[in-house]
Amino acid sequence: MKKILFTGGGSAGHVIPNIALIEEILSTGEADICYMGTDGIEKSLIAEWKLPYYQIDCPKLVRGGGWRGLKNNLKIPSAFLRAKKQAEEGLRAFQPDLVFSKGGYVALPVVFAARKLKIPCLAHESDLSIGLANRLSAGKCENLLTSFPETAEKTRRGKYTGAPLRRSVLSATKAEARKKFGIPFNEKVLLVFGGGSGSRALNEALRKNLKRLTKSYYVLHLCGKGNTVESNLKNYRQIEFALDMGEIYACADLVISRAGAGTVFEILALKKPAILVPLAGATRGDQKQNAKYFQRKGLCRVLPQSELDRLAEEIDSAFLDEGLKDRLAVGSFGQGNENILREIRSYLRK
Repeated sequence: MKKILFTGGGSAGHVIPNIALIEEILSTGEADICYMGTDGIEKSLIAEWKLPYYQIDCPKLVRGGGWRGLKNNLKIPSAFLRAKKQAEEGLRAFQPDLVFSKGGYVALPVVFAARKLKIPCLAHESDLSIGLANRLSAGKCENLLTSFPETAEKTRRGKYTGAPLRRSVLSATKAEARKKFGIPFNEKVLLVFGGGSGSRALNEALRKNLKRLTKSYYVLHLCGKGNTVESNLKNYRQIEFALDMGEIYACADLVISRAGAGTVFEILALKKPAILVPLAGATRGDQKQNAKYFQRKGLCRVLPQSELDRLAEEIDSAFLDEGLKDRLAVGSFGQGNENILREIRSYLRK
């Protein structure tokens, strides 16, 4: 049987898309799969699949951070070589026919090691702009698959496929999901979440407005692990983390979230009106680019993090935005899974 090694991590946004593809491949039994990553979020998310897991110690480039960040970055060359050596050992042990990289700093030494061992690699970029790891490793890959057609045009090896989405995200129903969470069917539900580990800025802004918002809406809040607070407010429910986001999305009439590409494509595929709050601070600006791209197409609303004091007013306005709902209703945002799997299978047949 053919073998595929998946890699990617550092954030849930680099792991969840891999899981969408792993689900599809495991359902057909067409290949053996393993995963390579660090002792980070990717390890915990992959654990439920009980796949062979090869752990490496991978350095992360720190943006900003002053002297501490500089000292960390000066250690990267030697740390990268150690990670690459660990990756080579794992690759020799599993002997995959293909490496599939979802990017993130975790993936870089794996792709370089695979190239040295002459194992073909495919990579996928979710964001509109190409992340650092994918930019550095694209030349070592057969193709860089992309979620946005414009991104594929930015690199010689680019190929547009669309975004990988989990089946479970698209299959949940509103009635069943609201019954599970005890939410009345006729309530207007506001879903707020800030990624796999939560968002302090979104959590604080929401909680400042909870008394006002819960008078008009049921608020479902994914706040991140360890971020719950004591509350006896009616119409407010906190959840630290959800593996099945399909049920969570199915409850919602309006979504407030960060603008990571995986999240945005899930929201659009489900045709959910959304207010995107792009991550600010030490970032390459990928979330701002993603959000502005879809804002220009009239498919979402965008609220800068610096303007979160307007959150309640923006929520009220978004619930009344019939134009946004109409544009989403006629849009077409399918899965990219089949296109990506077609590329994977083409290499497994060689």
